Amino acid sequence: MATPRYLSDPNAERAASPAVARSREDSRLLDAYSSAVIAVVERAAPSVVSVEVRGKDARGGGAGSGVLITPDGYAVTNHHVVARAETVRVHLPDGKSAPASVIGSDAATDLAVLRVHASGLDFSTLGSTRDLKVGQLVVALGNPLGFSETVSAGIVSAKGRVLRSVEGRLIDNIVQHTAPLNPGNSGGPLVATDHEVVGINTAIIAAAQGIGFAVPADTAHWVVSEVLAHGRVRRAELGIVARTRPIHRRFARLYDLEQDTVVETREVVPGSPAGRAGLKAQDLVLAVAGRPVRSVDELLKALSDQRVFERVELTVARAGARLELAIAPNVR
Repeated sequence: MATPRYLSDPNAERAASPAVARSREDSRLLDAYSSAVIAVVERAAPSVVSVEVRGKDARGGGAGSGVLITPDGYAVTNHHVVARAETVRVHLPDGKSAPASVIGSDAATDLAVLRVHASGLDFSTLGSTRDLKVGQLVVALGNPLGFSETVSAGIVSAKGRVLRSVEGRLIDNIVQHTAPLNPGNSGGPLVATDHEVVGINTAIIAAAQGIGFAVPADTAHWVVSEVLAHGRVRRAELGIVARTRPIHRRFARLYDLEQDTVVETREVVPGSPAGRAGLKAQDLVLAVAGRPVRSVDELLKALSDQRVFERVELTVARAGARLELAIAPNVR
């Protein structure tokens, strides 16, 4: 009787099966990753535009990216993309182009709102960063270095970063991520796997790799609503010159403070809201509307809150006493 010939040893195949199973599992995970990125691109890419800017001088030209957020042509991009623009033209993913107007621009958050003069446009939804998780997959879309409709993927590296804008104000709750960015990505969307825009890409650290930053969608919501309602982003002003000042532990205990710095008023402008309310030079501002302020940056951030536009309560320390001053700020 002839001995059967096997093409492979059944025992060897069984021994290798755990490795084969792992390989198949790895393939499934890679397929799931690819499918997630592809789904985001298919949904979001039609709303991503190239922003071409022409200025009055050689410094005024340039290009960036933007994302349409309504079907009638409203789009978000970066302030620094359109800051010196005399004319703006938007190039759509279908190959068409259209003129656009800058409806409003806010240097303090590096965001601008455009109106593309076209209709029936694909658009994306501005989401929120509140439920965004560190380690979550995100996709950046834009037009870096003139390469249109470029896609890169990464993860959320951190939330709550702080970035200083070109105006000097701090932009808070910045999203740090690893999706590669290059010049021209500015103003393009950072999109989560639920297809919502969670940030507007704004900056990179040139000497580093895998460190990109996006202004959170929550901030973009606020800027868009302010621009559409008022043509600008309103901010409250008190009329003071101030500095951040460290405090002694005894002072912190006396006023029941957890912070180690406060805001000291160096000068109060006569006739200003602060002056009319009785604020004086060398007063120490401890809180705005009940929220502690530890620095001038935090004071400026607190004054960006729409709730303080009509009236704001300042908690002040003066000569061992705690004062509550009601101030009606100027809104600019």
